[in-house]
Amino acid sequence: MAYWGTLNGMDALRREIDRAFEDFGLRTSPFRTAFLPGRTGRRYPLVNVYEDKDALYAEALTPGVNPESLNVSVVRNTLTVSGEKQATVNGVKAEAFHRNERGAGQFTRTVELPLEVDPSGVVANYNDGILRITLPKAEEAKPQQISVNVA
Repeated sequence: MAYWGTLNGMDALRREIDRAFEDFGLRTSPFRTAFLPGRTGRRYPLVNVYEDKDALYAEALTPGVNPESLNVSVVRNTLTVSGEKQATVNGVKAEAFHRNERGAGQFTRTVELPLEVDPSGVVANYNDGILRITLPKAEEAKPQQISVNVA
């Protein structure tokens, strides 16, 4: 038992170090590690962010999530998606599972965007388990064309 307790302590220390690096914008884990609640950190939902000249776009994988539970908020250059994923089987005791890898419960995912957006124009659509968010760039974040005067 002491061995397992040591591993739990080391895992908690690793998560704290990862959080410290993430606070500085550095990602320490190249992939999602596991779905073991309380054992390893998980990022849910997985998010892609891309842009064109007028807007940023975020796509979050949210299969099995009730769209009515989804909340999207934007403050300056920070996008937050939260909601709840219901358990697929209700009334089954935890000890009855032979394998339980699909996470359930409440989640919150915060993503730092590369520039500020106009929160008044944000649009979110949910279809086929994907939450698509359009985030118009703030006017001051759009590139400005500057003419060059020739003397």
